[in-house]
Order: sequence, then C-alpha cells, then structure tokens
Amino acid sequence: MKCLWSSRPAVRVLERSTRELSPFRLENTFEHVCGRVGAPETELSLRLREYAATVEGRVQLAIEAFAASMEIIPRAFAENAGLDAITMLVDMRADHEAGKKNFGIDVDAGKPADMLKAGVVEPLRVKTQAISSAAEAAVMILRIDDIIASSKAAGADAGMPPGGMSGY
Repeated sequence: MKCLWSSRPAVRVLERSTRELSPFRLENTFEHVCGRVGAPETELSLRLREYAATVEGRVQLAIEAFAASMEIIPRAFAENAGLDAITMLVDMRADHEAGKKNFGIDVDAGKPADMLKAGVVEPLRVKTQAISSAAEAAVMILRIDDIIASSKAAGADAGMPPGGMSGY
C-alpha cells in the first residue's frame, strides 16, 4: 500500500502514539502504580474502617458509608466475572488484613491474587483522581438534594391556607 505524502505525518504521529502507550512505557511514565481489579478499593475500605473507629458521631457514620461505597467496585468485578461476590470480598479482606495490599480479583483463577506480580496495574494518579472525582460528585448531589429539600420546606409554609380549598 502506497502512503500519500500528506498522510505521512499522520502515520508518524500514530506510530509515536502507539509506542508511547505501550504498557512498559506507561509503567515508567508514572512514578507510582497500584494494582487493579479491586485491590486499591479494598485496601482503602479497610483503612477507612480503621479510621472510623477512632472518631465518633455523624463523622464516623459518614466515613463508614464511604468505606462501604469503596467495596462496590470489587463486588461489581466479582459479579461481572460470574464469581460469588461475598466470598471474594471476604477473601480479599482477609488477604489485605494479612498485609497483602496488592491483592485483587484474579477472574481466571476465581480467587484473589497479587495484581502487581500479575502485571495488572494502573497509574496511582488515575485511581486517586477517579476516587476524588466520585467523592466530589457525591457531595454535589447531596448539596443539590439539600437545596431542593429546603426549598420544598419553605414552599410548604407559603402554600395554601389551612383548610385547603374547601370553598371551591
């Protein structure tokens, strides 16, 4: 196939982009990587639960709820792989409590495995940004919900007089 002169720069850009996106290149581009398939979410959930035990009141409940929300991701991985989600979560928690921080779900073996050794990684920056964005989105939704709830409460006072529209 003959390459037209005008498309040669585009082909060079495509080749360079492909080289830059190789897994080896990505791993060396970012300083830190973390395991995938539920490993960071399980570790974060356990550490948040430990921290929640040190605080009291509503803050403790909020931290525990956030920790529970982190477990949705490994649960979804397990369910989508056709595995028993509860068994996988229990096994992963046990591994993480034993200090195996990089253990995620090996969908082929049907059990937790070290994701770093398996080469199943992603940049830590990406994972951190995803969790941060999800938390910010949840806060925005809660703020909007508060605004709607407070406007409904204010609107109820300015509504119809007591007794409704009985005269009509």
